[in-house]
Amino acid sequence: MIRIHFTSADFAQVRFAPQPAPLLELNVALMKMALPDDEVLFGRWRRRLLRSLPLAVLPLKDVVPGKVPPLFLDIFNGTLTEGWETMRATPPDVVRAELRRAYAGQPSPAPSWIRALYRGEAGAWEPLRRAQHAAFETALRPVWPLVQDLHRTEFTRHALVVAEHGIGAGLTALVPGTRLQGDVWELAAPVERDIRLEGRGLLLMPTFHWTGHPLLSDLPDRPVTVTYPAGPGLPLPPDGAGDADQALAAVLGRTRVEMLLLLAEEHTTSGLARRLAVSNATVSAHATALRGAGLITTVRAGRSVLHRRTALGSLLVQRHSGGRSAYG
Repeated sequence: MIRIHFTSADFAQVRFAPQPAPLLELNVALMKMALPDDEVLFGRWRRRLLRSLPLAVLPLKDVVPGKVPPLFLDIFNGTLTEGWETMRATPPDVVRAELRRAYAGQPSPAPSWIRALYRGEAGAWEPLRRAQHAAFETALRPVWPLVQDLHRTEFTRHALVVAEHGIGAGLTALVPGTRLQGDVWELAAPVERDIRLEGRGLLLMPTFHWTGHPLLSDLPDRPVTVTYPAGPGLPLPPDGAGDADQALAAVLGRTRVEMLLLLAEEHTTSGLARRLAVSNATVSAHATALRGAGLITTVRAGRSVLHRRTALGSLLVQRHSGGRSAYG
């Protein structure tokens, strides 16, 4: 359990990130790629990404040799250039401490560029900068317009909840299972941590390549940042990669995509079965998967079961063309 302790003044310093953070989204995408969970949804995406990543990304493995990444990789700036500048400005003592933590218990010695980074040598950050750039271009640039769309939708959703119900409801609505107990926000996590904001502020950051527990960044002299999974964490269809339905079908399967397209309007299970020429049981199985991913809602009305697409489901079936913003 993570417990974040507020004072009355701290509640006034809760901010929602106005745009997605390229380096953060890259970090969680690579984390998701390395996990073996949910083969049905993520297996093909993982294998495709592993095949496509160039050799230039190998320094990323050097900087995270085990399961504990250095905290100086937690960067929340809205562009790559700003992110790199923030990372390079990490105090040398923090860099050294985090590298020692990352390499604690590792059987192999650190490569030469990591040792140079530890010593603070000029140009030692360059291998990491090149690796992050190569990984971003391969893994995220094709889907970045969709990430931006999803972020704007999540920003709006949060703003509406806060406007209608207050900041407490805005916090607890972010992640299922969180709760505000007095002045303590509790988030389910596999670790026990108590964080006191003490005037530093709190930054809320959604991510769209992660499905696990909320991630916490608690660095000196920076706002405490909670990164939380917004939506199902599905592999996002690349922009400009041909027919959007085909891109989604590669992830979800053709029947589920057709269901999403039909569910712009409300349908019963039997109505979907007739339209798709499949059995009611097949529709129910696909509906369970789509509902679990946050793409549809299901309600019972008498003897009928009614399904409808969610806002996230609608975003995923939209075509996205052009409109890329500058990354630098």
